[in-house]
Amino acid sequence: MNQSILIKARALFKQPLLDLIFEAHSIHRQHHIVGDVQKCSLLSIKTGGCPENCSYCPQSAHYDTGLTREKLFSVERVTEEAQAAKKRGASRFCMGAAWRSVKKGEEFERVLNMVRAVKNEGLEVCVTLGMLDEEQAQKLKEAGVYAYNHNLDTSREYYPSIITTRTFDDRLETLRNVRKSGMTICSGGIIGMGESDEDRCSMLAELASLDPQPESVPINLLMPAAGTPLADRPPVDPLDLVRMVAVARILIPKSRVRLSAGRMFLNREAHVLAFMAGANSIFLGDTLLTCPNPNENEDEMLLTLLAGKGEHEAAHEAMTK
Repeated sequence: MNQSILIKARALFKQPLLDLIFEAHSIHRQHHIVGDVQKCSLLSIKTGGCPENCSYCPQSAHYDTGLTREKLFSVERVTEEAQAAKKRGASRFCMGAAWRSVKKGEEFERVLNMVRAVKNEGLEVCVTLGMLDEEQAQKLKEAGVYAYNHNLDTSREYYPSIITTRTFDDRLETLRNVRKSGMTICSGGIIGMGESDEDRCSMLAELASLDPQPESVPINLLMPAAGTPLADRPPVDPLDLVRMVAVARILIPKSRVRLSAGRMFLNREAHVLAFMAGANSIFLGDTLLTCPNPNENEDEMLLTLLAGKGEHEAAHEAMTK
């Protein structure tokens, strides 16, 4: 990690919130079109039974969360889901499988065929499949994957408190393999797991120190899941998320900063502040992998309002889509 970036992150976290948002929004305008919010769709193509012990995850086989396990989807089903997502306005289609790592064989070949099918629909393809070696990364790139998601989750220091079945350096190694293949990197983290502000600074500084920097940075709020070690964590103050978005925007100015899991905890005003701070992507659909997500009509109303239309006009436009 670049220590000067960490020092900058710490200084940004200490700024008064409105000053921080103003700085982040100014930088956002230098690198992005205000109001350009990418709509994405995320589908769990293989659910549950993951051998990792991530403390936040209902898909971990280590915890009894009541989640129904599902086998890997067929290419035909994924194609149908991609077509439906495109009709809803998504330009990026993400697929996630509850694997520790990619393994060679029929299932990986099926995923490669899914990628080809989704790309043929004219959508950006993003996948998150766990750890990758160089050969696997190259095959995904050749099949048409535009971005690979592999979150750092939290700081190097706090990481062992959340996950012990793989190391922080394992994650960085996968990101290096992704970058070598020519795929873009989608990597961010989760707040609300008991980490400190210093951990949040460290995670963002680690991402900002990657060269090149990630093209996509998802910021997630913990969605406490019954049966997991973090089931009883208190909710995060939405303004903590806004601060994270603002610092991410300043440190990683050209990236898409994505509002990801946990938007159910944000009211309309918190969403607006997050967009003001530099967020420029959301995920559509009632479910994000296995977690609830805001209603699409609500999202359409919000985005229409941000585009400058009145509330009644926005409501009518959302209902008629």
